[in-house]
Formats: sequence, structure tokens, C-alpha cells
Amino acid sequence: MRFLQDPVPSPTEQMDRSDHEQDAALATGGRARVPDGRIVGNTAERQALFDALAPERDRIKARHWYYNALLSRLLQFIVPPGRRVLEVGCGTGDLLEAVQPAFGVGLDLSGRMLRIARRKFPHLRFVQGDAHRPSLSGTFDYIILSDLVGDLEDVQEVFTRLKSLAGPETRLIITYYNYLWEPILRLAERLGLKSSQNVQNWLPVDDIEGFLSLAGFATIRKGYRHLLPVYVPGVSWFCNQVLAHLPGLRRVCLTQYLIARAGRERTPRREYRCSVIVPCQNEAGNIAEIVRRTPTLGAGTELIFVDGNSTDGTVAVIQETIARHQGPHTIRLIHQGEGIGKGDAVRKGFDAATGEVLMILDADVTVDPETLPKFYNAIADGHGEFVNGSRLVYPMQSQAMRWLNLLGNKFFSMVFTWLLEQRLRDTLCGTKVLLKRDYEKIKAGRHYFGDFDPFGDFDLLFGAAKQNMKIVEVPIRYRDRTYGETKIQRFRHGFLLLRMCWVAYKRFRMY
Repeated sequence: MRFLQDPVPSPTEQMDRSDHEQDAALATGGRARVPDGRIVGNTAERQALFDALAPERDRIKARHWYYNALLSRLLQFIVPPGRRVLEVGCGTGDLLEAVQPAFGVGLDLSGRMLRIARRKFPHLRFVQGDAHRPSLSGTFDYIILSDLVGDLEDVQEVFTRLKSLAGPETRLIITYYNYLWEPILRLAERLGLKSSQNVQNWLPVDDIEGFLSLAGFATIRKGYRHLLPVYVPGVSWFCNQVLAHLPGLRRVCLTQYLIARAGRERTPRREYRCSVIVPCQNEAGNIAEIVRRTPTLGAGTELIFVDGNSTDGTVAVIQETIARHQGPHTIRLIHQGEGIGKGDAVRKGFDAATGEVLMILDADVTVDPETLPKFYNAIADGHGEFVNGSRLVYPMQSQAMRWLNLLGNKFFSMVFTWLLEQRLRDTLCGTKVLLKRDYEKIKAGRHYFGDFDPFGDFDLLFGAAKQNMKIVEVPIRYRDRTYGETKIQRFRHGFLLLRMCWVAYKRFRMY
């Protein structure tokens, strides 16, 4: 993958230009409001306006420190430190610095803004240019447009141009004020509580999502933050950490945000090697059926049984199956040892896997192994980066899920959809699929949530959401168990799930 390969002119050359040369490099187009209130029609006039604001920019931001702190924390939550980050409309560079990039590039129209940014943050790179025609090449991990889309002459054009700087794993992050706040912001300008700004585009979050789709981006998640953007001791915390997340109230928050990824281009599909992890405890009667029914996936399949100290002869059955197996799969056995719970077994299986795609298949065979190609295709075709099974679409067999379990699953699916801001119909389906490289990101960020999940489902779901992965669901048929006993303890595990909801709320909403 290429990262900011030297364009002509290169960013370093642009930083060394004189102001006159930089001004001459800008193309025309756009609009702005000059101090007398007139609507202007070219880039030079817009640049003059922002240049005029530059000397007061940091003083104004200091006066509104609380809002800027909230915005910085939102971006710090979304963007992991140590990534390659481009901020378009970077101003004096504070937000770019806040996300701690390993390689940070700021693009802005105002040369005076950038001179201040370079003095403050010499370790970052700043390039003067128009967002409609960014003179950059290569790809970035994250591209940020914060409070910028309202100033753009052609939003779709900017998104389309930025797609050339986005690779398959790039995330585009957009923050913008909620149009419902327009009267309040205009009043604040007239009272001198807020600096004046250009005539803004009126863009609800759904309209921004539409522009992204037209430009070839797919929205991963969207949401609202910051109900009270000024600091009032105690009151601000309650409004922004509690009330701002309630259904109904959240839609009147000041800040709306979207996270998107570039859509997959129509290229020949790559086939991956797959590792199917089967956590098992006392499932001797299901082992042969799993081996017989698991199809060959992609470029090859390995089955990894992770035994959780079974007492019914499961280990012996697996060993015997391996000894006489002559099929296309590779079959391996791992002993869980002193580890406890399915989550620990899954992690040990993932660490031992040699495949590029990791799959979980429960050993109770309540999910047909024959459905695994659907999960594989969702990954290989680029529809998602984390594929979750959903048992709550098709009718179930009579004994597949007890009524209280079904009710609990529906309740927790609604809660986690609200918490993660991605649709989830079934959080506890055991069948989950992702690329091993993406699992390594989840594993590296596991410290953010801690070791809290004995099931393993939420460790993966939380990690995928925190890493801004696109989560998609594949509906499956849920069957009755034909051998062994369920490991689910409804009431004990129900309380554990409530605790996980609280963990998710603290980590995803109270950062």
C-alpha cells in the first residue's frame, strides 16, 4: 500500500513555497461570506476570509474550550493513535494533533492558518490547497472532515476526490453541526458569543450519507453527540453523558457524525484460506457430523477443535477422527487447559489458526455447517468486515431456543444496536466470521474493554465496533440440539449480559 507518495508539487515543496506562490497555486470556485455580508464567488476570496480569521482562531477556540474538548474526545475515541491521518480543513492543526497520528497531514485553504499550525506542530505536515482539488496522492488510514462540509461548494465532488486517497481499510470521518441548531448558532453570532461564518450548506445526517453513497462510500455508523456544548459544572456531564444518548433527545444534539469506508471496486475476487474454530465441551456425538458436513471454503479449510476439558470422550473421538480422516480438510485438536469459558477457547483457536479468514462454529450443530459459505462470501465479496449470524429471522425448531431466551435475545439486540450504532438482530449467535488481520486489531485493542466476556461474542462485537469495522448479519436457520446439553444458564448469564451492557455504555458513550 502506498502512503502519500510525492505528488507534483510534493507537500514538502508546498510548505517551502512563498505565500504568493501558494496563492497562485489555488484554482477558482466556491463561495464565502466576506465581512460586509456579501456572498463571494471564488477561492481567492474564501481564502482571504479564512486568512483574516487566522490571527484570532486560537483565541476563539480557547474561549469555546469545552466544545472543542468534546469534539477532540469524540475523534480520539474513533481514531486509534499511531495511524496515518489526513485532516481536510485542518485550520491551526489542534484536532489533527489530538488524534496522535504516526503520520499526520493537514490540508487547508488558508496559508495563514497553516503558518500557525506549522509553528505549533512542526512534526506534522501541512499542505495548502482546495478540498475540491486536493494535490495529494497515496492512501491514509483515516480522513477527517470536521465542521467542513457546510463550507463546501460541491460536497459530492469533494467526497469523490477523497476516494482516491482511501484504500480498502480507510475510514472517512465527518462531523458537522445539527441543522436544528441553526437558529441558536445565528443568535450566538449576533450576540458576539460565536465567530461569524460562511453561509452554510443545510445538511442533515441523512443527506450527508446520500452524498457519501453517490461518491462510492458506504456508511458504517452514524450518530449524535453533545447536547450541551458549554460548560456548566455537573449539568454538562449529565446532559452529554446521559441525556444525549436517550432516544429522541439524541437527535437534537449539536454534533452529528458519520464513519464511512470506500465501497469495494469490481475486481476479481480473492480466495482466502479459512480456519473454522469449534469450541467443544462434552460434544462427542457431534464431532463426526461437523467434519462430514463442513464444506471446503475458499482456498482451503482447516478445522480446529478446542476442547474444554470434556469428560464424555470428546478428545478421543477427535483424535480418532484425525487419524482416519482422508477428506480435503486439515483437522487439528487444541486443549483449552486451565482456561475457562467459550471466549477463552475461541481466542486460543484464533491464535493457533493459520487461515486468513477466521470462523466460529458451535459444536452443538444448532447452526448448519453448510451455511458457512454464506459467511465466507460476505467477507470475500467485501460486504462487511465482521459477519455475524442471526437466528432471529427464520422460524426456529420447537426446542431450539426457549421462550425466555428468545425474549432476552431480542432485548439485548435492541440494546446493543443502540449502544454500538450498528444494527444487530442477534448478539449471541455463535457463528461469527472475520479476517485474521482484523482480529489482530481487535486483540491489540482489547485492553480498552478489559477481560470481561466469558462468552467471547461481545469481546468480538465490541472490538469490531471500536475498530470501525462494517458489521453485517447473515440470517441462518436455528436447529434443535440432538446431542449433549446446553451450556446456557438463563438467569446467571442474563445478569452477566446486563453487566456487559453497562461496560459497553461506559466505553462507547462515557469516554
